[in-house]
Amino acid sequence: MDRARAIAKLTAPGRKYELQNVCVNGNEVKWFVNAPTSLRQLISEARCEKTFFVYNDERYTFEEFYQRASNLGRRLIDDYGVKPGDRVAIGLRNYPEWALAFAAITSIGGIVAGLNAWWESDELEYGIRHIGAKVAIVDQERLDRVKLQSGLDFLTLISVHSEPCDRATPIDQLLRQHGELPDIQIEPDDDAVILFTSGSTGHPKGSVSTHRNIIAALLSWELDLAVLATIHGGAPKGQSKPHYPDAALLGMPLFHVNGLLAVLLTSFRRKRKTVAMYKWDPNVAVELVEAEKIVSFVGTPAMTGDIMLAAQKQDKDVSSLLAVGGGGSARAESQVKGIDETFKNAKPYTGWGMTETNSIGTSIGGEEYLMRPSSSGRVSAVLELGIVDSDDNFVKAGERGELLVRGTSVIHKYWDRPDSSGDFLEGGWFRTGDIAYLDEDGYLYIVDRLKQIIIRGGENIGCAEVESAMLNDPAIIEVSVYGVADQRLGEDVAATIYVDREVDVDAIRSNLKLKIAGFKIPKHIRVTTEPLVRIASGKIDKKTIQKDHQKLLDLE
Repeated sequence: MDRARAIAKLTAPGRKYELQNVCVNGNEVKWFVNAPTSLRQLISEARCEKTFFVYNDERYTFEEFYQRASNLGRRLIDDYGVKPGDRVAIGLRNYPEWALAFAAITSIGGIVAGLNAWWESDELEYGIRHIGAKVAIVDQERLDRVKLQSGLDFLTLISVHSEPCDRATPIDQLLRQHGELPDIQIEPDDDAVILFTSGSTGHPKGSVSTHRNIIAALLSWELDLAVLATIHGGAPKGQSKPHYPDAALLGMPLFHVNGLLAVLLTSFRRKRKTVAMYKWDPNVAVELVEAEKIVSFVGTPAMTGDIMLAAQKQDKDVSSLLAVGGGGSARAESQVKGIDETFKNAKPYTGWGMTETNSIGTSIGGEEYLMRPSSSGRVSAVLELGIVDSDDNFVKAGERGELLVRGTSVIHKYWDRPDSSGDFLEGGWFRTGDIAYLDEDGYLYIVDRLKQIIIRGGENIGCAEVESAMLNDPAIIEVSVYGVADQRLGEDVAATIYVDREVDVDAIRSNLKLKIAGFKIPKHIRVTTEPLVRIASGKIDKKTIQKDHQKLLDLE
C-alpha cells in the first residue's frame, strides 16, 4: 500500500484519525474529528498512574502532575487574577515546573509565553514587555537578570529553584495549597502559546499558536506513524517493537517548538515517560538512555551527531532506542547512515517544520530516509506546500523557489508585529523564507534560506549546498558557509569548520572539486577546534561567525 492510500484509509469516516474540513480565519483547513478541543482536555485525558516526568531524583506520575497543575492554576486565578487571554511568561531551565506551569496556564485559558532561557537582561525585558506578561515564572538565572531591569519593576514574579527574594513568591509555597480548576470554556481557536522565533538580527517575533494549531501538529505525528505501520503491515521495516515502556529524552529546551511539542506534549498523548536534562551533554544523554531505557530522542543535527559519537565511544547499552529524530536543519548524509549503524534498533527520522507551523511540515524516516538522506520528506496530511517564483507564481515539480505552507497547524499571526503582515498571504499561505523544490513524488528538498545566498560575481551560491558537500569530509564535524566581502566579485565564499584533528585546508578544497563547481568552493576557510557558536534554537549562529571571520580578513 502506498502512502496516499494509507492516509485515505486511516482518515476515512469512522476511523481514529478521521478528517473533516472546518473554516478557520476564513480559510478551509483539515481537522481531526476525534481530536481534543483544547490543551486542557488533552492534559486531563492523560491522567493515570504511569510515570510522566523525571528530572534527576524527582519523579511524577501523570496524576500527581495533574493535581499539582490544578493547584497552581487555582492560585494563578485567585492570587494573581489571571484571566483567559492573559499572558504568563515562563523563563526556566527544563525543570518539572516548566511543564507544570504550561499545563496550569493553558488549562485556565491563559497564554503561555515561553521566554528564551539564553536571553540576557535587555532581551528578557523586551520579550516580557512586548507580550504584556501579567506574571512571570522564573528560575534563579532569569530572576537575577529580571531584577537588573528597572523597567520590569511592575512584573509579578513566581520563583523556581531560587534563593529567597522579596520580589518573588516561591512556587512551592503556592503548590502547597490545594485547588480545583474552575470550569472555563476554552475554544479550539483561542490563543494558547507564544514562542519567540530565533532571528539573528533585530527583535525576535512572538509566534502565536492556538489550541487547534498545536493539537493538529500532535495528531499529525501520530498519523504519520500510523501510516508507516499500515504501509509495512506493523512496525516500520527494520524496526523491532519496543522492549521497554515508551520513554523520551528531553534534551532540547522547552521554549523551543521541538522540545515543547515533539517531546513534552507528545508525551501527554502517548502517556509516555519524559526524562529531562538540565542542559545538553551527550555523555550524560547516553547514560540516561541506558538507565531510563529511552526509546525516543529528538534533537538538532548537532545533538543527534553528538549522541551518536558519544554512543560510539562509551560502553553503554543504548539498545532501547528505536528512533532518533531530527529537525531544525539538514543532517549530513554521513550522519544519517551513522545513526543507522550506531544504534542497533534505532532508525533515523527527520522532517521540515517551523515554529510557525508548530514543528510539523514534512517527515521522513527509516529505510525511506536512508534512500533519500537529503530530503525532508513528504507533507503532513493537514498541510499543503507550494513553491513560488519571485513573482509569487507557483512553479512545476523540480523547479526551485520560495516554499509556502498552509493548513491547520500554521499560526495566524505574530504578536503585535504589523510589519510581518507580508508573511501571511491570501488563501492562508505563509511565506517560509526557505528556498526549496518538490520532486515528482512530492518529496521536499530544502536548498537554502532566502537570505543565505552568496552572490559571487553575479552567480548565486546556496550556502546549504556547500555545507552539505563539506560535511562529507570525515574530518569536518560542523561547518558554516557564508559570504565575505570581495573587492572584485562583491562577495566570495568563506567557511568556518570545526574539527578534532589536524586538517589540510588545500586537501579539503581539492576534495570539494569532485562534488561542487569550482566557483562554489570556499576561498577562505577558518579552522577551529571548538564547536561552532549557536543561537538559542540550537542552529549555528552564521551571522556572528561571518562577522568574526570578516574582521580577521579585514586585518590581513
